[in-house]
Amino acid sequence: MKFDRPSQHGTGVATALLTPVLLGVAPIFGKQAIALGADPFTVAAVRTVIAVVLLWIFYAIFLRKSIFIYPAGLLGCVVVGVVNGIGSLFYYSGLGLLDASLAQLLNGLYLVFAVLLSHLGGEKLDRRVLVRVGLACAALVILTGFGSEPINWLGVGLMLGNALMFAGTVILSQYVLYEMPPTTATLYILSTMGVVVVMAWAAVGRPVSSQLLEAAFPPLFVLGVTTVLSRLAIFSSVAVFGSLRTAVIAVGEIGVALTLAFFVLGDRLTAAQVVGVGLLVFSMLMIRSTDLLPRGFNPNALLVHDMANAQFQRIAFHRAFGKAEHDNEYGVMSTITTAEMLAIQKMLGANNKPVDPFPISKPGYGIDLAAFLDSEEAARTKVPLQEPEDEESQK
Repeated sequence: MKFDRPSQHGTGVATALLTPVLLGVAPIFGKQAIALGADPFTVAAVRTVIAVVLLWIFYAIFLRKSIFIYPAGLLGCVVVGVVNGIGSLFYYSGLGLLDASLAQLLNGLYLVFAVLLSHLGGEKLDRRVLVRVGLACAALVILTGFGSEPINWLGVGLMLGNALMFAGTVILSQYVLYEMPPTTATLYILSTMGVVVVMAWAAVGRPVSSQLLEAAFPPLFVLGVTTVLSRLAIFSSVAVFGSLRTAVIAVGEIGVALTLAFFVLGDRLTAAQVVGVGLLVFSMLMIRSTDLLPRGFNPNALLVHDMANAQFQRIAFHRAFGKAEHDNEYGVMSTITTAEMLAIQKMLGANNKPVDPFPISKPGYGIDLAAFLDSEEAARTKVPLQEPEDEESQK
């Protein structure tokens, strides 16, 4: 059942404003943990495990109702969690090869990927989108080709892979969050992320000594806390504003990350790279209201509508040809009345037209069975016209 969105609006506004801040601190603490000797897979695994443990403890004490989830919703959370988990492995691997400021700039391209993915989902590409992609590519060339130090292209590729995965996470989460509270979705998406990154860490990660873990634990713990808060903020914002609105708001993390990298890590950009930053920001801000999915759009409407039609057709078949001993086999009892069936059908919004056994046309049923039967009946009962008699027969 769809949860109450108006009551979530105020929370969504607050969390949407916090999203850039919480995302912007990730490269700073991640870079500090890597500088202390932790490899990227260890950083990704330990911070996610800390986040999952803190989340489950908090939910077990204060939010037990949010632990309940239905099977279809769990499957959706697993899909989103796997995508986000793979993206986090790309992110920290790329962060270990690049400066924090450049890594965050490349990661900011997820907004362009999000727009492209939304257009692949049915929206048409227009000139504005093509111009945005062109400007983003030009900014990418300037940022990577005019730095003060040689660019590690493997790190660039990993950060672009993370940007694509993060865009997929934001887009897919809208489908999951339409009928699920963001608190429940965050719990199971993060738990799936934990499973993914721990499996990768166990496969290819380096062993961690107790001295190294003790030295890198403070930034990793802060990173785990910000991971929990950032995911809660992102999914709460998606539940209220939609995926692309959230992506636009989250772009502010670039400013937070650049500021912190300048003062904390001492990162500097060349004059040409500053021009690239300007092109990238301009590309990200070239977004229209038509690029954003309308609030209240239900991505599962077609699926629910078709399932309701199929269920009612099965009930109708059972009512017509079934026997008393088969009651409840298809979820219907022999005592149900036609009025009750019509009321349930109207409540679920199912189509009341007959089923087309070969639905090769556009959605909807184009066969009018009543008109067809009327025409057949008229053809059978129609009196044939008599031929005019000649003059001899008339005499």
